[in-house]
Formats: sequence, structure tokens, C-alpha cells
Amino acid sequence: MEYEFTLRLKLVTDVANADEVVERLGIAGCDDALVGIGQPGRVALHFTRNAESAEKAIISALKDVKSAIPEAKLLEVGPDFVGLTDVAEMVGVTRQNMRKLMMTHADSFPAAVHEGSAALWHLAHLLHWLSDRNGYRIEQSLLDVAYIAMQINLTKEAGQLEPRVRREVRALVA
Repeated sequence: MEYEFTLRLKLVTDVANADEVVERLGIAGCDDALVGIGQPGRVALHFTRNAESAEKAIISALKDVKSAIPEAKLLEVGPDFVGLTDVAEMVGVTRQNMRKLMMTHADSFPAAVHEGSAALWHLAHLLHWLSDRNGYRIEQSLLDVAYIAMQINLTKEAGQLEPRVRREVRALVA
């Protein structure tokens, strides 16, 4: 099956040459990715990868990238963090329709992971919520990619917690 996802990475200064980065990625097997190098010190790779599962597709891409640029630091796997406009576009409705769903189903609508001038949700939570409702057909590959992207991003962030803090927080949120 074919899976689409994006890896966003931070580069160290000694591999900041764009042509070198692109060449190294191609040699390492990332020839199924479009490479974005517009922001200095960053690279984004939009993959369309065939694999048995979304997990295998994303993990294999991460391994290929790591072999090409071992110094690169993963910033985010996407799609994961989205606003209402993003998810509305993915499922073929208007932003206003998504906002109406959020307001009329406040008790069951997934909680945002960030609220402020721009609210953000984990795409996997929104897609699962929508797929449980009649009339919203969500492609399984998108559900799978969103779930694995969220898992990798959460694991990456949790790895930055000090063990003492992790224990205390776990006890409070469990």
C-alpha cells in the first residue's frame, strides 16, 4: 500500500549545503520523497512510500534519512498537528462545517493539544472522531499514517522528559 507523510528535520551547520543533502538522501533510498530545503538549516521530505503498513513506511524512511544524514534531528512527522482548516480540507468539508461540529458536539469532540489564537489537534484524534460519524469516509491509509506520526512525535517529546518528572507526571495523569 502507498503511504504519504512528511519528515521535518533540523540540520547541523556542516551539512547545510542543499545539493549535498539532496544527493545523500537520494543515495540512501529517499528517492520517493520530494525534498524541501527552503528554510536554512531545515529540510522537509514529503514521502510517497510503498510498504506493508504505515508504521513500516515511516520507520523505513526514518532509517534511510538517518543513514544519509546521521547528524539530522527529527523535528516532526506529519501529518499530525492540524488546525480545523487543515482537517476540513482533508475530509472535503468547509472550515465552518468543522467549527460547527466542534461547537455542537463539545462533549465528544477531541480536545485540542494547543488552544490559543490558533488551536491545534492531533489529526489522528480528529479523523477517528469523524470516522465514527456517518457520512465521513476517511481513507484507512490516512488514519494509519496520522496515528503513527502522532505516536512517533509523542515518543520523541516524551524522551526529553527527565525521569523524575516523567514518574511524577505519569502518576498524575494516569
